[in-house]
This record gives sequence, C-alpha cells and structure tokens, in this order.
Amino acid sequence: MSDNQTSLTPNTREIDITKKTVKMQVSATDKIISTIIYILFSLFAFICVYPFYSIIINTISANDLSAKGEIIFWPKGIHFQNYIDVFKIPGLGNAFMISLGRTVIGTLLTVGASAFLGFMFAQEDMWGKKFWYRFTIITMFFNAGIIPWYLTMRSLHLTDNFLAYILPSVVAPFFIILVKTFVEATPKELQQAASIDGAGIFTIFYKVILPISKPILATVAIFSAVNQWNSFQDTLLLVTDSKLYSLQFILYNYINQASSLSTMVNLQNAGSTAMATLATKQTSTSIRMTVTIIVVAPILLVYPIFQRFFVKGIIIGAVKG
Repeated sequence: MSDNQTSLTPNTREIDITKKTVKMQVSATDKIISTIIYILFSLFAFICVYPFYSIIINTISANDLSAKGEIIFWPKGIHFQNYIDVFKIPGLGNAFMISLGRTVIGTLLTVGASAFLGFMFAQEDMWGKKFWYRFTIITMFFNAGIIPWYLTMRSLHLTDNFLAYILPSVVAPFFIILVKTFVEATPKELQQAASIDGAGIFTIFYKVILPISKPILATVAIFSAVNQWNSFQDTLLLVTDSKLYSLQFILYNYINQASSLSTMVNLQNAGSTAMATLATKQTSTSIRMTVTIIVVAPILLVYPIFQRFFVKGIIIGAVKG
C-alpha cells in the first residue's frame, strides 16, 4: 500500500505543479488584459470628461489667461466674477424661469398622460385597443415634417404661446410604450382582485397601478424633464416674443453674440467700479463658457442622482417589442 502511495506521489506533484503553472500563466494574462482595459477606459473617460472640466476651470480662472488659451489642466487666478456678471445679461433670469416652468409643468402632464394611456393600452378588453395603440405609436416613426407641423401649431394659435412648450409633448408614444410594458409585466391578479371588490377602472389605476408603477414613472419623469430642459427647436420655430425665450435658445443667441455681450457687461462694470482688471474683464470666451455652465449645470446635477432610473428605462425600452 505504501508502495502504491509512493508511486503516485510524483505524478500528483507533477499535476499540482502543472496546475499552478497554468494558473499563474492565466492570472498573468488576465492582469495584462485588465490593465489594458483599465487604461483604455480611463483614456475614454478622460476624453469625455475633459471638455466639460476645461470649461469649468476656464470660467473661474483669470479671463485674460483663458482668452489666450493658457488654462489647460489647472485654474489660474481663481475668481467667481464671471458668474456674477453673467446674470447682468438681459433676459437670462426670465429664460431660466421659462425653462424651469416648462420642465416642471410639461413633465407632470407627460407623466400623467403616459401613465394612464399606458395602463389603458395594457387592458385586454379595451375597445378598439389595436387601432388606437397603432394610431398613437405610428407617430413615433412617421411625421409630416417641420412645415406642416408649424402650420398646424399656428392654426392652433400656439405661436408666441407658452402652451407651445407643453401641449405637443403631453402624449409621448415612447413613454406610453414604457408604461404599457411595465403594466403588462405586473401580476394580473392584482387588477382582478380589485375588480372583484367592486373597483372601477379609474380606482384600479389610481389605487393599484400607480403605487406599484413608481419606478417606471420616475424613469418617464427623468426622460421627460431632460427633453424639456434641452428643447430648443420649438423656441426657434414658434416664438418671437423675447419674454418666452427658453434658456437653451438664449444660450444659442449668447454664444453667437458673445463679443457684444462681453462689451456690454464690461461697460456696466465700469460704471460701478473704476476699471475692471484684466483678470475679471469679460471676454467673448468667458461669456460663452459661463453661460454654457449655467445652462448645463441643473440637469447635470440631476442625472447622477437618478442614474439608476435612466438605466432601468433603457432596459425596459430595449424589450418594448
């Protein structure tokens, strides 16, 4: 017995040594691959983040150095005068309130409409379900074009009207699909039990479906808010009254008129102080970058907080078919 054990021992040791060698080789290969992946993704992340980082550090750096392109990685001559001066530009505060108002009101109405229509389209006994569902969804794939859209909006008296920001986005086919998919995935027994207890369709929607649909409704709310905040084309095509300009449209105008705006702000500063220093004297570059941060910052702060809802919305949307 001892002879057999002795004869097997060398083979066992050889096998163990071979396994360790293979393990070490695989481990070394994995480390090299992982290192390469980390480097590539770090480089990709840097390419994505650096432009925005560069804008931030340029807005708080000396304006004369920023205009010369000397601010690369670190801010120099830190000051916050740009953010004080930018609110001296006429119309910026009003545009911010317009964008905020359209985002809040538009999001609430879109979430409400999407929730109810998605719920109704998920009902098997809905009258004309296939027709109305296809009638709604087809608008997501086909549209009449900008000119017919503009003529329709004008015939509805929605030019130079705040409602032009709200009404066209209330019924959003993509959001309806998201809610419909979510409701269809919920247990039918919940609705059946409520129906047996005498609950009507509105009661089932309000007391049964809405409470369990908070995740998908949050997803719709975030998507809708981002769309409303970033919207630009409707202001460009439908609005001529400067009191109704949105923040994105103001950004577009300010970027094109940055030179004249910087001169105007400098004249205002010269009236209140003896002479603006070179570090805080406004330039077209400082105006462009500061206004960009003012426009982007609110939605940028919201995104990380609700990122998980974006991911869930994308996953649900991917299986909407």
